[in-house]
Amino acid sequence: MLNDQDRARAAGLMLEAELTGVPTTQLAQVFPGMEIADSYAVQKLVIERKIAQGARLRGHKIGLTSKAMQSTVGIDEPDYGHLLDSMFFQDGQTISTEKLIVPRVEVELAFVLGKALRGPDVTLFDVLDATDYVVPALEIIDGRSKYPRTLVDNIADNAACAGIVLGGRPVRPMDIDLRWVGAVLFKNGVIEESGVSAAVLGHPALGVAWLANKLALHDTGLAAGHTVLAGSFTRTVAVGPGDTLHADYGRLGCISVHFS
Repeated sequence: MLNDQDRARAAGLMLEAELTGVPTTQLAQVFPGMEIADSYAVQKLVIERKIAQGARLRGHKIGLTSKAMQSTVGIDEPDYGHLLDSMFFQDGQTISTEKLIVPRVEVELAFVLGKALRGPDVTLFDVLDATDYVVPALEIIDGRSKYPRTLVDNIADNAACAGIVLGGRPVRPMDIDLRWVGAVLFKNGVIEESGVSAAVLGHPALGVAWLANKLALHDTGLAAGHTVLAGSFTRTVAVGPGDTLHADYGRLGCISVHFS
């Protein structure tokens, strides 16, 4: 376990890397005794500093829920991060990569909550009951520490989250079978990835239930009105200046975003 001074130092390294666009050395190497509890504490410190500077919390994300995503970074359990208002982008928007280090895109579903969810013992059915609507989403991920890295680095780095793009057609959670929402992801007109949302723990709402129960261990929960990214059901697709990403969710519509 790290002491408070080391946790604060680690948070500073993450903030500096994000500000400068230069990745820091893996925290697991800088702090050899770092544990998962330390990583969540570092993530919390980073988020608290941003909120103190005027950012507003708008939700959470769950990551590494599918085997495809876990194999990408060589780990075997999910993690979570926070969504701030500065991380939300519009469908069709042009996003600058100037301060991004290794930007990539994931295909997901976002749950917008009409009721609060607080664990323990939150179930899939509780999530469906609490959800106002579900909408297609792209998550922009980035790495503020160098690769390859372990779970503790990924968690401390806000679960690698750098942004979210919402688009397509919102649906009520019981109007369709959310397990079989499929999507095809194009980069510059070429299909790069495809998948179905059942890849997220068998049902994307189970990702949200996992998150609510995990947050209960830290004496917090998911708030009404917040957006929750349920986890990617494809591998990541790297992007850079000049790339256009287009995700087709079939009956749920499409999302497009350009990077400069």
